[in-house]
Amino acid sequence: MNAAPVRGLLRLLIVPLIVALGVLAAGVPGAHAATDLSEVAEALRESPVYVDPAATDLLSESDAESLADRIEDADKPIFVAVLPADYPTENLFANLRTETGVAGLYGIRLGDRFDARADSAVLSNQAVDNLVTAVQGAGDPKAQLGDFVDDALRSDLGGSAPSGWSGGGGGVVVDPGALAALGAVLAAGGAGAYGLVRRNRRRREEERRAALEKLRVVVDEDITAFGEELDRLDFHPAEPGADDAMRADYERALDAYEQAKTSMAAARRPEDVRAVTEALEDGRFSLAQLAARREGRPMPERRAPCFFDPRHGPSVADATWSPDGGTPREVPVCAADQARLADGRDPMVREVETASGGRRPYWEAGPAYGPWAGGYFGGGILPGLLIGTLLGSMMATPSYAAMYGAGYGDFGGYEGGDVSGADFDTDDFSGGFGGG
Repeated sequence: MNAAPVRGLLRLLIVPLIVALGVLAAGVPGAHAATDLSEVAEALRESPVYVDPAATDLLSESDAESLADRIEDADKPIFVAVLPADYPTENLFANLRTETGVAGLYGIRLGDRFDARADSAVLSNQAVDNLVTAVQGAGDPKAQLGDFVDDALRSDLGGSAPSGWSGGGGGVVVDPGALAALGAVLAAGGAGAYGLVRRNRRRREEERRAALEKLRVVVDEDITAFGEELDRLDFHPAEPGADDAMRADYERALDAYEQAKTSMAAARRPEDVRAVTEALEDGRFSLAQLAARREGRPMPERRAPCFFDPRHGPSVADATWSPDGGTPREVPVCAADQARLADGRDPMVREVETASGGRRPYWEAGPAYGPWAGGYFGGGILPGLLIGTLLGSMMATPSYAAMYGAGYGDFGGYEGGDVSGADFDTDDFSGGFGGG
């Protein structure tokens, strides 16, 4: 069966009901057109072509579907947005690229104007300029966008398409009449293809659930450890000497504890765990502030938690350390581990269960621990800490981003896919909207 009808069928079947209702409403006279850039980006993460409800006169539904099929068949990160002429153009490309979070080639038809930008790792600026120049003479949006996509596919594009395109619905307007044809398409063989996609999605979801359950053990230990710290804390808001600042620190720590428990209870995917460890890191820093106020010490600077075990609390210094067979690097350490390293002893390392059944340091465990570590250390510091480790190597692959999302923040090296902000250079997307 031709891939394009199957993909059209999948869009109709898998797209969330809320998106479908919004799309249908776009065709109703007087319906409000949703043109917020975050909505455009959300649609592009589901489908490579977005047509704004206020710009449907520029590109029909069938033409948009056809264009999307060509891009998806090539499995390349090409994004096309068709927007009304009065859409704000200031920082349009940079903001759209930031919202999608996916490295790729972005083409925008704005009324009768057209322009494009790309991550340099996907296509050079000169090549993008050549593509734009080549299609400027085509006034018809269908012809112009078709030529742009065809020329781009003949170029040496880097990266790969987001996995979300396999069943998304995006911002392409769906004709309600197409729903009536659903039964006929199923009878022609679409049901088998849809069943395959459903099985693949089910398998991925089962893998995510298994990874989340593995993480749940570690995170519950973290939450319990922080709760025990609060229980041991010899502080009462009404005690002599307590002031408003101390009470505020204490309240923030309590709130962080409750937030961590709530976030973990609501977690459905491994990447959701990042919110839990972020809350715990905030709570431990609040306790460090409270301790400094009570003891009359200078207020601590905001530092990452101890690399070897975030339960040790905020770090006090950086120390040189290298993993087995790896290169030395500076890692944040607590006072106790700083002393151990200075004495030539091993630090107290957080160990977790691995696939082989043994307990190993978390940086030698499976990829599910990336979101857990990302919540503690954020995207800025984590890549340098994990270079040369098993977890670091896993996190830099497209399969990791497709499975675990952005739970670890920006990690270098990955281009394309569902989350790929690592090679995002705002200079690639700078400049005003040109063309026309």
